[in-house]
Amino acid sequence: YFGLLSLGKPKEGETVLVTTAAGAVGSVAGQIAKLKGCRVVGITGGPEKAKRLTDDYGFDASIDYRGKDAAQLTAAIGAAAPDGIDVFYDNVGGAQLDAGLGNMNWEGRIASCGMISEYDQAERHKFQNMFQIVGKVLTIHGFLSFTYGEEFPAAMEEISQWMKAGEIKFDEEVADGLDEAVPGFLKLFSGANKGKMV
Repeated sequence: YFGLLSLGKPKEGETVLVTTAAGAVGSVAGQIAKLKGCRVVGITGGPEKAKRLTDDYGFDASIDYRGKDAAQLTAAIGAAAPDGIDVFYDNVGGAQLDAGLGNMNWEGRIASCGMISEYDQAERHKFQNMFQIVGKVLTIHGFLSFTYGEEFPAAMEEISQWMKAGEIKFDEEVADGLDEAVPGFLKLFSGANKGKMV
């Protein structure tokens, strides 16, 4: 909510790119972008999740990142968003951030929510498109949820209204019991979870 609306500042008719788009955070970010009148492209892992983006969450296009390097992802984003990306909501970093940078429009805005692709990697991604930050006068803004703590009540009120109206859908996967806590947590890093991991 805050990363997309306060930092991304999407305008009606713009194109928004979301990574980990079938997850708890990305799916909501994309659906809010749709509510604001944007065209939304989501990146996720696997054909089932890619289908969920368009069929269940209303995204305009989806991309399965699996088996694609940064150059192939850059081309896939370009094909899904031929007019470029105005707002990029990134949860992943690495190759997906690099590919998104390669498709940004002039003065595009990037809200960086996480770098999950880099957390447990010994070798970091070698970026090819970083100059786009300068060349296209991009804004990249990292954030943490507690940055907006005072604004939580108003945000929760609006989000709950959207949910009650059926305008935002979500999925949950529950790991039941302490024995399932670690395997459930590790699903977040492999992409095996379906929606919010609880």
